[in-house]
Amino acid sequence: MNALILAGGQADGSLEEEMGVSKALIKINGKEMILYVIEALKAVECVDRIAVVGDAQHLAFLKDKVDVIVEQKDSLAENIVSGAEVFSEAEELLVLTCDIPMITPEAIKDFVEKARATGADFNYPIVRKEDNDAKYPGVHRTYVRIRDGVFTGGNIVLIRSGIIKKAMDRAKYFLAYRKKPWMLARILGVSFVLKLLLGILSIKELETRVSDLFGIKARAVISTYPEIGTDVDKKSDLELAQKVLGGGI
Repeated sequence: MNALILAGGQADGSLEEEMGVSKALIKINGKEMILYVIEALKAVECVDRIAVVGDAQHLAFLKDKVDVIVEQKDSLAENIVSGAEVFSEAEELLVLTCDIPMITPEAIKDFVEKARATGADFNYPIVRKEDNDAKYPGVHRTYVRIRDGVFTGGNIVLIRSGIIKKAMDRAKYFLAYRKKPWMLARILGVSFVLKLLLGILSIKELETRVSDLFGIKARAVISTYPEIGTDVDKKSDLELAQKVLGGGI
């Protein structure tokens, strides 16, 4: 399979503004954040080629470390499509964000093995709250309570390259309305959203709804590796990453 790292966007978040660079270039213990993700991918035998989408000029230092650098577009959906076009539509594609520096080869391998076993077109990892709390006690994450437990999402997906354009045509609305729940409710259905808010929705129902909406086979993969979803969005996240990657935890 191939891998696509999303490193697009400008320095417009609070952490990026504070550090003065885009997220991929924030240094952790003297090394750019994105390099930790690249190194983890290179240690996974089933990953053949690695592409990065972002500001090509700022990412030029990666030219000897990845196979392709793709110039970023105006939106996340466009970046995913542009990055995927580098590879054959028949291939599997692992899509990751650049801000999960604590990701390990073991976490990636575990997710890929479980995802491949589903036979789905699209696989997304979820992590139980208790697993997060056990590994990173006191670290705040955004959780969703469903019938099967309390979970947070990961920052990596396994997808068949051939369905990306089709999926992104619909996914762009979810991305655009991600901070407008009343608009998402119109797409997902009020009863679905109500069950989600009440915490009585099941993983199976979520998978079915997503599969129906996108016309694909979608599956959630429960990962026991919290680092798969522990991204660096704020100063406290950066401090955690510095401790973990510096051997302090």
